[in-house]
Amino acid sequence: MGERIHSIDSMRIIAMLFVVAIHTDLFRNITIYGNMINFAIDSSARFAVPFFFVTSGYFFARKTANRDPVSYFVKRATTIASIYVFGLLLSAPVFLAGTAARAGIHDQAVTASVVGKLAEFTSPVALFYYGNSVSEILWFLPALLVSLGLICLFVLADKTSYLLPISVSFHVVGLLGASYTMFVDVPFEIRDALFFGFFYTSLGYYIASRDWQPAPEWSRRYLGATVLFSALHVGERYVLGYVVGDETFAHGVYTASYSVVTVLVTLSLFAFLLSRPSLGRSTSLPSWGKYAVGVYVVHPAVLFALETIGELLVANGYEIESSLWWHLVLTPATFFGALFVYLLATKHGVVEVGGSHLPGTDRLWKYDLRHPSGDSRSRNN
Repeated sequence: MGERIHSIDSMRIIAMLFVVAIHTDLFRNITIYGNMINFAIDSSARFAVPFFFVTSGYFFARKTANRDPVSYFVKRATTIASIYVFGLLLSAPVFLAGTAARAGIHDQAVTASVVGKLAEFTSPVALFYYGNSVSEILWFLPALLVSLGLICLFVLADKTSYLLPISVSFHVVGLLGASYTMFVDVPFEIRDALFFGFFYTSLGYYIASRDWQPAPEWSRRYLGATVLFSALHVGERYVLGYVVGDETFAHGVYTASYSVVTVLVTLSLFAFLLSRPSLGRSTSLPSWGKYAVGVYVVHPAVLFALETIGELLVANGYEIESSLWWHLVLTPATFFGALFVYLLATKHGVVEVGGSHLPGTDRLWKYDLRHPSGDSRSRNN
């Protein structure tokens, strides 16, 4: 398949909306019914991050089929690293300002709180591997970079036949540490490249390298399987959290991240999208798909800012965090606020969609106050 896959491009921006919905915790702790709705949304949205890993692995295989995998990996790694750095540079000041504001609310030492937060930012392992030193949300980018690097090593060693079995083995350990802790206690962090991202990225690579093209006439079956597995996913998480875990919705929301059924939901959805490559072509969704990474990398700062404003209002007697309108507004405000900031950064040449996200003099020079469209004619005046 050499043509553009509109269905995948369309799903990028849709999946990103689900990612934001997870992080904004819709309706959580309003009432018991709010917790039930939050649980359903959180469970239904868990396909989103695996989808992005699978998509990255899929296109890595396609792009390296007839070219040097190392050169392409270096190009991708440079882009991913620049996006990560952009996210850090954007989030760090906002998180520091929010930390200072919250310290003031709770009558804590502002300077000590800010210095402590800065110390967290500079933890080498958290910064360069786990990706959670500044914001836990940004963990996806280092995990993706490392996952693609591992795949590249397998390709260079001509051992891609072992790629999926080995990544599955690591992912089993990750699942035991995430959702099946009643069987074994995994004493280390498992939301990372090795135990999570590596498997889903390898799965995408495997699908593309085997040149699997789901038949269009099977698309309804793949869609039906996606709906079925999604329902099973909600049911599985309910059992794990409220039957085995012996909790109730009155106590809170079970939020263990991923499970075995997550794999089935992701795989069936991806098969459906491959079986309908032109899906969404007549809409604007494919063109908005390229901004999904921008929403992802900007929304931690936007969400933290909005949550800090909410806490400030609560401290001044406005109980908005438990109000229905706050929950209805927070998700779209975070999503579209992040999109607006990213579009603004793109327009002003700070970032390049699909390329470097570090401010470059060549891009910034193209933007001129007298020619907001980016016309560089003023340089010759």
